[in-house]
Amino acid sequence: MGISRDENRVTAYDIDAAVHLVTLKLVGYTAVVHALRSRLHDDSAVVLFGGQAKERPYPGATTVATVNAGVTGLMHTLAVELAPVRVNAIHPGVVGDSPYWRAKPEEVLAGLRARTPTGRLATVADVVDAVDFLLRNGAVNAVELSVDGGWLLG
Repeated sequence: MGISRDENRVTAYDIDAAVHLVTLKLVGYTAVVHALRSRLHDDSAVVLFGGQAKERPYPGATTVATVNAGVTGLMHTLAVELAPVRVNAIHPGVVGDSPYWRAKPEEVLAGLRARTPTGRLATVADVVDAVDFLLRNGAVNAVELSVDGGWLLG
């Protein structure tokens, strides 16, 4: 899972950090699929990782929101190019037990839980289960799956 925390504001834009993030997700994902193409067969599946900043940007999310939206376009083009190989994307929200979020103060996490309809944050196990579903279900193709407990509704 390619993760790079980005708080790159337009007013003090770090081009090198932006290029790094674009390379990590969009170019990197494409390069990996290219490298593995000869090993993929008709029943193979690919899962790309984006994130919820594409739907709910925050100050400093200019690059990460744009790149996560680009994951959608990449998913679509790979699904067409690699057919019948299936290509899906997962967009986790706040994953409460991930190293980044686990280190946050409890009051921050409590506030996020309070704004999530399920009353709990996604866990690493939830994300793994969602990836497993996308890899196994042969009828799911070119689908974006949000794993956020409904956080985008809040």
